[in-house]
Amino acid sequence: MTAPDHALSAELTALLASASVEISSRGHQLQELRDNFHLGTDVTITFLPGDNYRRNVETAAALRRAGYNPVPHIAAREMLSRETLDDFLARLRGEADVMRVVLIAGDVALAKGPFRSSLDVCASRLIEAHGIARLTVAGHPEGHPYLQAAGSFKVLEAWRDWGHLTKIHVDIVTQFCFESAPILGWIGELNARRINLPVIVGLAGPATPATLTKFALRCGVGNSMRSLRSQIGRFSRLLIDTGPDDVMRGLQSAPATARIAGFHLFPFGGLRKAANWLRTYRQETLRQTEQAASIPGTQNP
Repeated sequence: MTAPDHALSAELTALLASASVEISSRGHQLQELRDNFHLGTDVTITFLPGDNYRRNVETAAALRRAGYNPVPHIAAREMLSRETLDDFLARLRGEADVMRVVLIAGDVALAKGPFRSSLDVCASRLIEAHGIARLTVAGHPEGHPYLQAAGSFKVLEAWRDWGHLTKIHVDIVTQFCFESAPILGWIGELNARRINLPVIVGLAGPATPATLTKFALRCGVGNSMRSLRSQIGRFSRLLIDTGPDDVMRGLQSAPATARIAGFHLFPFGGLRKAANWLRTYRQETLRQTEQAASIPGTQNP
C-alpha cells in the first residue's frame, strides 16, 4: 500500500470530527447517542420496510429536542401516496425543523405507492415545496441489486442537474465497503462523468466479522467482502471487532480523496464502539501526522 500523504491524512482526519451517525427509526438509542456523540451531530434515521413515517417524525423531533440535527431517510417505495409524502415532509419541517433528508429508493423491489425511485420523488416537487435545504442521495461503489452500474451514474447526473436547477444542496453518501479501492474507482468515474457532487464516505463501524458479513449481504456489498474474509483469516477467530481502519488508510494514500466532503458511520456494533473508534483513530492519526512533520525530510513538497 502507498504511504499515506500526511497533509491529506490530516484533512481527512479533521473531517471525521464532524462525521454523521445513524440510528434506528424506533428512537430507542437516544440515551446511547447522548453518552457517546456530541450535541450538534447530524444523525440519520433509517426508514426500514414497514416503518410508519409518523414514528420517524417522533424520533426526529426527539433528536431535535436533545440537541442533535435529525436527518431522516425517505424511502420512495415505502410512500403509499403523494399525500403520504406531503404529510411526512410537512411534519418533519414543522415538528422537528428538519432541513436535510436522505432520499433512497428503499429496500423493497416493488413500490407500495406511486414512487418507484428517488427521481420520482424529485418529480413531485415536494422537496422544494417544503423548504428542504439539503438533499443527500445514495451512491453505491460496489453496485446495487436493483440498479445497473451505468443507470446509477445516470441517476446521479440527474441529481446534479436538479440541484443546479433548484439551488438545493445535493450530496452523495456512499454505501460502506471493506476496502478503499471500490470507493476510489467510483470517485474516479464521478470525475470522468463530471458529476461534481460532494461525496460523504460511508464507513462500517466496528463489529465482529460475522455481524459485518450479515449487513454486507443485506446491503449488496460485493467484491470488498474478500477484504473482510482476509481479516477473519488474519485474526483466526470471528469474535474480534473489525473497524474501517484499512479503508481510511487506503483513502489517505490517494489524491482522488480530495473529492471527499465528509464521513458517515454505520454503527453496526453499536454507537459506543463507533464513537470509541472515531476518537481513537483520530487521535492516533493526528499523533502520527505530528510525528512525521517533526522529522526532517518527511514533509510533502
